[in-house]
Amino acid sequence: MNDSKYLTVGAINRYLKSRFDSDPNLQTIFVKGEISNFKKHTTGHLYFSIKDETSKINVIMFKNQANKLLFEPSDGAKVLITGRISIYEATGSYQIYANAMLEDGLGNLYLAFEKLKRKLANEGLFDEAHKKPIPKLPERIGVVTASTGAAIKDIISTIKRRFPLTEIYLFPALVQGDQAALDIASKIKQANNYPIDVLIVGRGGGSLEDLWPFNEEIVARAIYDSNVPIISAVGHEVDFTISDFVADMRAPTPTGAAEMAVPNIHDVLNNLEQFKIRLSESIYKKINFSRLYLDSLTNSYVIKNPMMMFEQKQQKIDILTEKLQSVIAYQIDSAKTHLNNLKKSYILVNPQNIYLNQQKELLNIIAKMELLNPLKVLKRGYTITYKDNNIVNSINEVNINDKLNIHFSDGEVKVIVEDKEGK
Repeated sequence: MNDSKYLTVGAINRYLKSRFDSDPNLQTIFVKGEISNFKKHTTGHLYFSIKDETSKINVIMFKNQANKLLFEPSDGAKVLITGRISIYEATGSYQIYANAMLEDGLGNLYLAFEKLKRKLANEGLFDEAHKKPIPKLPERIGVVTASTGAAIKDIISTIKRRFPLTEIYLFPALVQGDQAALDIASKIKQANNYPIDVLIVGRGGGSLEDLWPFNEEIVARAIYDSNVPIISAVGHEVDFTISDFVADMRAPTPTGAAEMAVPNIHDVLNNLEQFKIRLSESIYKKINFSRLYLDSLTNSYVIKNPMMMFEQKQQKIDILTEKLQSVIAYQIDSAKTHLNNLKKSYILVNPQNIYLNQQKELLNIIAKMELLNPLKVLKRGYTITYKDNNIVNSINEVNINDKLNIHFSDGEVKVIVEDKEGK
């Protein structure tokens, strides 16, 4: 029997899976329906079916996509799913692999949420640089929320339990409905006129529509403009609103906000006790150090023998006095010796001889100058010959017909050279 024409189950499932995966119409599908048989696996993956009046199809959403959900899925919930369709080879069943899921009817709200979130983020309303620090020991806390309900009760009970020294100011506001956003923004501005240290703004859990006032732009800008640090506490831990991104701190729940706003009084008392111990130890060490220092001074040689210090100083003064007297005496003796030498000098003893010698030397100089006087030479019959105002020193400097000036001791003659003889 030839069984080569028979396919295995796995081959068939693989073939069908390849056809599903290659069909572009099945790679991105949008399905709406009601959740049934919902199960959240310990791995974080979600397994459920989506059905309508006539049919149902299995759905799987892996953990990475499930963590991005803005609501808690449950049986009976109407949802909008984005994903792809493929075959699970092991069972041969086809299923939706979900990439995103919204509550049905909330798609437009989600788009509005993302649009406003991007707008305010681009304006810098979410920047960490604008976040104000939450005081560690607030004396007065304001709360903007509904005057009735679990949220305000949880906040008050938590604050009174953790830090009963804090005063609570309630600014009752609408937290649901068409007028809620305007009322919340108004109460935030009103709270800024009171001497409070921190402001909690929020409400308990609910659907996306219930929480929507905290996604309104007017509330976001009121939080941003607040001079008082604000803790946003809207819904449950999985709920995120625009208020959470703008606020100075986001709390997962109203109770969590109260815990963040005030310290635990037992921790404060323990810290005070530790400070007390450390202060006592510091004071003890300071006193002990001062006592040891005082003992060292009391037992020092100077304190026990104060006259010794005076005597040493007196002895030093005596030595310096002797040195000073010795220097003064030496200077006086040197001055006396110099004065005596001046008195015995030749100049002071024979001043007339000095004058005569100087006079004689001056007469000798005058006599030498007379000998060198050119006028004296001319009187002895010599002459000086000039050519063009220059002295003629040699016959070679004179030519026929040159005009010469000849100076005598008593006058000058002008001649013209007619002949010359040289040696």
